[in-house]
Amino acid sequence: MPMYEYECLTCGMHFESRQHFGDPPLQQCPHGHRKVRRVFSPPAIVFKGPGFYVTDNRSGGNGRNGGGNKSEEKVVEKEKAVS
Repeated sequence: MPMYEYECLTCGMHFESRQHFGDPPLQQCPHGHRKVRRVFSPPAIVFKGPGFYVTDNRSGGNGRNGGGNKSEEKVVEKEKAVS
């Protein structure tokens, strides 16, 4: 269950509530005030740099000639097929 952050517009109190995705938003703060809004914030995790995606280039290659240029390998294979 996700944790949601709320702010009371009357007293300014920030509080959190653990709720299901389908639950309606809270309508009251712990002090009993009825002007409450859900606070949205950026995610806590940010993925930066190489190595996080399947499409990233890997160093070292796949065992053939140390990970050379693949476009050059395709040209050589095409020349062999034509010959």
